[in-house]
Amino acid sequence: MRLENKVALITGGSSGIGRETAVLFASEGARVVVVDINDEGGNETVDMIVSNNGDATYVHADVSKASDCENMVAVAEKAYGKLNVMFNNAGIMHAEDGDALSTEESVWDLTMNINLKGVFFGCKYGIPALRRAGGGSIINTASFVALMGAATPQIAYTASKGGVLAMTRELAIVHARENIRVNALCPGPLRTELLMSFLNTEEKKHRRLVHIPMGRFGEAKEMAKAALFLASDDSSYMTGADFVVDGGITAAYVTPE
Repeated sequence: MRLENKVALITGGSSGIGRETAVLFASEGARVVVVDINDEGGNETVDMIVSNNGDATYVHADVSKASDCENMVAVAEKAYGKLNVMFNNAGIMHAEDGDALSTEESVWDLTMNINLKGVFFGCKYGIPALRRAGGGSIINTASFVALMGAATPQIAYTASKGGVLAMTRELAIVHARENIRVNALCPGPLRTELLMSFLNTEEKKHRRLVHIPMGRFGEAKEMAKAALFLASDDSSYMTGADFVVDGGITAAYVTPE
């Protein structure tokens, strides 16, 4: 039980990486706070955990709102007495996010508010709780596109994930002596509803798939296992890392500096 006696808060827990991670964390002994704006999906995740004899609580929160993020952390501490793992995973990939010429300011702002500001708020209110618990692990979901750019243009998403990487590195340095580790999970292209709804034609799917050395999209369950490593003491000497789980795509295209 790699997360026995740990309390984990997971944003974006109604589906995809968030749901798979919540279920996996619970199976490894964690008590899980599932956070989302999709109440039906979030409660379904909780039901999945409880039906397997796990312990989970659902909290409705819009991560782009400071008050909601402050409340979700407060609920975690009230329900379970502490917070040990903060997984800032909630994010969007807007259908009208394209190149710099075509992307509207409203799409840019919405993407930044959820993907970047949401991570900031999660850390802002999560870090004091981790301090009270004597330390812990923060995992921020970034993306391989923050390292190499996207073949299918999505300027706001790519920029927001680049911001997540930079913020993760700084937080890791600032809080390293407090027993608080901060790492970024960088998934490659995944067979999730989020990406498949964005790559909504066979041509778009092919443009991504052709670049992946493994020749397939990743699965949310594979990202959950990576998140488990970062959440657990198995990664006790890791902080400030870009933890890339991408089927080899960045190895094929990113030139080391």
